[in-house]
Amino acid sequence: MLLVIDVGNTTTVIGIFDGENLIAHWRLSSILHTSDELGIYILTLLNTQNIKPSEIHGAAFASVVPPLNFSIREAVKKFFHVTPLEVNGLTDTGMEIRYLVKREVGADRVVNAVAGREKYGAPLIVADYGTAITFDVVSPDGAYIGGAIAPGLNSAIGALFSNTAQLPKVALEIPKSVIGHNTNEAIQSGVLIGNAGLTDRIIDLIREELGVKAKVVATGGHAALMAKVSRNIDLVDPWLMLDGLRFIYNRINK
Repeated sequence: MLLVIDVGNTTTVIGIFDGENLIAHWRLSSILHTSDELGIYILTLLNTQNIKPSEIHGAAFASVVPPLNFSIREAVKKFFHVTPLEVNGLTDTGMEIRYLVKREVGADRVVNAVAGREKYGAPLIVADYGTAITFDVVSPDGAYIGGAIAPGLNSAIGALFSNTAQLPKVALEIPKSVIGHNTNEAIQSGVLIGNAGLTDRIIDLIREELGVKAKVVATGGHAALMAKVSRNIDLVDPWLMLDGLRFIYNRINK
């Protein structure tokens, strides 16, 4: 079995593959831990699915939180006796990176692009709804060529709550109408419908630049929610990043 870990700024996603099948997955809060804490945490999760540590024969992770990288490496080595593959912008993923400075590309963006191309072909736009909203573009010939970055849904609500005196922190729910009839609905409309507009406008312009109507796959914790209000999202694949880690691990360790 393969252990895969996607470390984001807000959430960490852990998955277990048995061959090509994702047999277990968890979405957790990203908090700084020691390697021992992380190891025990992962062991506890596996135990809920009756998965033994000895059944884990490989591991891969990608992280946008550098302070956690050492703890993850040490935890996997100590508790599972395997050396994890750390995926970043310089990893041999099998995808050409046409970014001006390759080191600047977030590992999550590359992994999503690899998984998207493998599963859905090219050209492709991957919209990832997490702490940030990222749009990553795979060219018609299968290369990663860049994209766009915007504040995420929770980031937007958090900014309103933190920087205004009277606006409350609201739940992410689709309002009954665009015209909010109370403050909660007004914020939900501005954030959700507003970001649907952002999504659709950016995708329209990307397709225009590509000269082709590229398919759009949405991933991340808020992908399903955004797919309900965006007219341009074709597919929702919440665990795309985990598949990408599996593809890259298999490529490097074949």
